[in-house]
Amino acid sequence: MKNNFEIPYKNLKYTCDPSVFKFTTTADVKSNYKGLGQQRGIASLEFGLSVDTKGYNVYLEGPTGSGKTTYTKEYLDKISRTKKVPPDWVYVYNFDDPNEPVAISLTAGEGIKFKDSMEKFVKDIRHDIKNTFKSDDLEKEKSIITREFEERKEKLLSDLNKKSAKYGFQVKSSETGIYMMPIINGKVIKEDEFEKLDAKVKKEYEDKSEIVQQEIIEVISKIKALDDEAENRINDWRTNIALLTITGHIYYVKSNLKRNKKVSIFLDGVKKDILKNISKFIEDDKSKEKDDGVFVVNPWDNYRVNLFVDNSKTVGAPVVMDSNYTFTNLFGKLEYENYKGMLKTDYTMLRPGLLQEANGGYIILQANDLLSNPQSYEYLKKILRNKLIRIDNSVDQKTSMVLISLKPEPIPLDLKVILIGPENVYQTLLAVDEEFRKLFKIKVEFEDSAKMEEKNLLDLAGFVHNFCETEELLPLDKFAMAKLAEYSSRLAENQNKLSTRFGEMTQIIVEAATWAKIAKCKVISDEHIHKALVERDRRLKKYDSKYSEMINDKFLLIDTDGAKVGQINGLTVMSLGDYSFGKPVRITASTYTGVAGIVNVEREVELSGPTHSKGLLILTGFLGNKFAKDKPLSLSATICFEQLYNGIDGDSASSTELYALLSSLSELSITQGIAVTGSINQKGEIQAIGGVNEKIEGFFEICRRRGLTGNQGVMIPKQNIVNLNLHEDVIKAVKEGKFHIYGISTIDEGIEILTGVPAGDIDVPGTVYYLVNQTLKKFIKNVRDNK
Repeated sequence: MKNNFEIPYKNLKYTCDPSVFKFTTTADVKSNYKGLGQQRGIASLEFGLSVDTKGYNVYLEGPTGSGKTTYTKEYLDKISRTKKVPPDWVYVYNFDDPNEPVAISLTAGEGIKFKDSMEKFVKDIRHDIKNTFKSDDLEKEKSIITREFEERKEKLLSDLNKKSAKYGFQVKSSETGIYMMPIINGKVIKEDEFEKLDAKVKKEYEDKSEIVQQEIIEVISKIKALDDEAENRINDWRTNIALLTITGHIYYVKSNLKRNKKVSIFLDGVKKDILKNISKFIEDDKSKEKDDGVFVVNPWDNYRVNLFVDNSKTVGAPVVMDSNYTFTNLFGKLEYENYKGMLKTDYTMLRPGLLQEANGGYIILQANDLLSNPQSYEYLKKILRNKLIRIDNSVDQKTSMVLISLKPEPIPLDLKVILIGPENVYQTLLAVDEEFRKLFKIKVEFEDSAKMEEKNLLDLAGFVHNFCETEELLPLDKFAMAKLAEYSSRLAENQNKLSTRFGEMTQIIVEAATWAKIAKCKVISDEHIHKALVERDRRLKKYDSKYSEMINDKFLLIDTDGAKVGQINGLTVMSLGDYSFGKPVRITASTYTGVAGIVNVEREVELSGPTHSKGLLILTGFLGNKFAKDKPLSLSATICFEQLYNGIDGDSASSTELYALLSSLSELSITQGIAVTGSINQKGEIQAIGGVNEKIEGFFEICRRRGLTGNQGVMIPKQNIVNLNLHEDVIKAVKEGKFHIYGISTIDEGIEILTGVPAGDIDVPGTVYYLVNQTLKKFIKNVRDNK
């Protein structure tokens, strides 16, 4: 009977034929790698990237280490080359509102030209204006204007003196103003002499002084008007002279750029500002520091151009990827300079973030990292919603100081965000964040495995070629490549699949390359891949080895030979994050007269998870369906996972528990050399489970330590045969008949293998079910007799 269900050793793993690879080493591969088995995901990604409508950003999900980030970056790098290069962005001074710098968009490459042109402009204009006004001819012209107005002022004073003389006063002009003095007998008298005059005479002079005073006021007003006129004449003269110089230099700047309205407005502002501050250019005052330590800004400092985003060397659209998701790194910042204990800033200290650098192209972000910075995530949604990005220093300000800030003009945002993360994060964001649904309308799914076929094997070789070339590792020969494909199949837990968990595969490649170097080999062989796998297990199997030692030393009780009633070896898997291993556990069942039903000991002490409890209820359903159609199911039973104290979940032991119950009820012994895994349904059909390789290898290790007898093995669901990718030592033992693996479909098949007695039926004497039914009848009779 057992032989009918034993799995041949050839079916215990996927074996890759090296001849499928038509190269000597992976260095010979002409790689055109397009993502292993990701055709559907790639098509979704391509579609998502082609939609230009607002809200069609991409969320790409897939298993960790599946290469989704690497492929996405490579794909974007490829398609971006065919896209239009986005414009440069510069910030310039706003002459109307200095706190709101102006953003100007320029054709790629013009930004640096504009910046350099304005630096040259400042240097040249300062030099030329200063030299122009140092000219002797211009000084003479200025003197002529000045002399003209001085003569006119002198005439006003002369006329004033003539009028004043008629009233007995002489008028004199000084730096402090114009004053009058009385004249008697042609002689100017002093104040003390004036006081000695007759009162009547003094009264006459005082009356006349009011008339003269009014004349003086009128002359002072006219002199002030002449001074203003002179100043305006000189300024107009300076302006006309300076305009010739300024206009020429501005024309040169404009000639280096395409027509741009904002540039023209800025240059007009520059022209007006120079004329407004022409004296500073003539004097060429350098930056000074006032006595109070306040920094003085020269007018020409505001003519500089802040080259904010420079795409002069960008080929196609930019593709940006980074791991620093702080607010300022993503969205830009305004820097400050410490000047004698004070913080100063201006528009030239505006710095771009990743979003500004990616504008016009693509940015790849990791969902988990982004969500760990809530401010960054919220602001990202805001700018995607508004299609504008503005530097906002207040959001990331971590100081209690009140800082002078600027409100730079926002820049239109035109980019595609590719957010990469796990499925659970996507589902959570959909559930709790309505904006996320509106902004990330394209979901791309990367698979965790690919179909086992020649094309995908060659794609895997292409991936290995690229990885080894990028990391400068030794290439793999075809035998090493075959061994790696077998490992990939084990990772996929399916003989018909290749895993896309490239992170784990590349780790093995790196370690195999190291072993090859130690052995002074020029290529990585299958022996090096095998060595890397063995050594990796050895490094990580600390707890696995300790558990096996505890069983071998009989600290944990596990029988691997003989036969016992109501006792069976179940199989569980322990996962430690980077390493999983199988461990056997003794399961016992006790049955006796009563009506309590089946008691799950683990559930009673709250060590049982919901899935495990469900499995036990299904087990009860099977018993009822099989044995209680014509009578009540009257029994009391307890099922226990012996020496298990850390809880249990999952239904993969439900068939094992049922075998223990059937053994206890039928009083038939179960061979202890066969461990069991598999879940059941109420019809008694065996269902697939997970971790089948680890479970088999875990029990095999216990048997190997104690000595293989030829009667030991593991019984698994038939559906799990395709998941087998066992270690070579297990396969060797099976091939030599020292260990056995059985694949079954029903409880009937399993109980016969374990007891050596056919399952039969409740009406067929000598069968398992007949014996169970007889025991249940006894229990019913006992219950009735005791009432």
